[in-house]
Amino acid sequence: MTEEKLDKATDWLMQADGILITAGAGMGVDSGLPDFRGNHGFWREYPALEHLGFSFREMANPERFEEAPELAWGFYGHRLQLYRDTVPHEGFQILRAWAGRMSRGAFVFTSNVDGQFQKAGFAENRVHEVHGTIHQLQCISACQQLTWPADGFNPVVNRETSRLDNAPPRCPHCGRLARPNILMFWDATWVEQRADLQEARLRAWLASVPRPVVVELGAGKALPTVRRFSERHARHRLIRINLREWVTAQQDGLGFEGGALSTLQALDAALKEAGWSD
Repeated sequence: MTEEKLDKATDWLMQADGILITAGAGMGVDSGLPDFRGNHGFWREYPALEHLGFSFREMANPERFEEAPELAWGFYGHRLQLYRDTVPHEGFQILRAWAGRMSRGAFVFTSNVDGQFQKAGFAENRVHEVHGTIHQLQCISACQQLTWPADGFNPVVNRETSRLDNAPPRCPHCGRLARPNILMFWDATWVEQRADLQEARLRAWLASVPRPVVVELGAGKALPTVRRFSERHARHRLIRINLREWVTAQQDGLGFEGGALSTLQALDAALKEAGWSD
């Protein structure tokens, strides 16, 4: 991390009137969350699924709920409980503090389904979860374009078999199996209504911010949704933070090689040294 890069990034943050935070799976690693990088990372978390021969893409598939609901809900039920139990790392609060110094605050665009930004205190109406959220449920057949909170479902998962041991949730409208409101691979039944409303709020916010800065965290190239969104809206002021895929085109902005938490802490220290405080 060169002084020149650090100075330029801090200048952008201090001059901005709004911060667009874009985040991929790498944002949660410092909180102890897995990013499922490659099948070996996935199987390390779910060894029973390696034994059964299922990849991440095969598990993150609506067909699995049709063919093996107890296995599908074993996988997603474990993740739901994991996200409920996880405490967001300090980097989330650093971002909130930066946003508090800007007249238009912050908006979050994330491919993560874990709800960690809301848990860290970001307003629900300032988050766009482009792939949905595990904390909302929907009907497996999308009998209605509605979702509902997963709060009442407490999964009991057998970690040796990766299967759900208690009853899975059901659709309150038709009685069929419920699934997470997450955009899965080869997914024709994802209920988009909630995500569409979030997107509309994000578009309105973007139109109201003359001098935005984009801070991208842990967004990889394998599924480049977040990276492309960052570049499209950066207006040449993108601060990309990534442990492995940090390289950034000069016309887009700056790339910082490192984890989300340590890099945010370094930037925050530089901002304080420059006199930017609450």
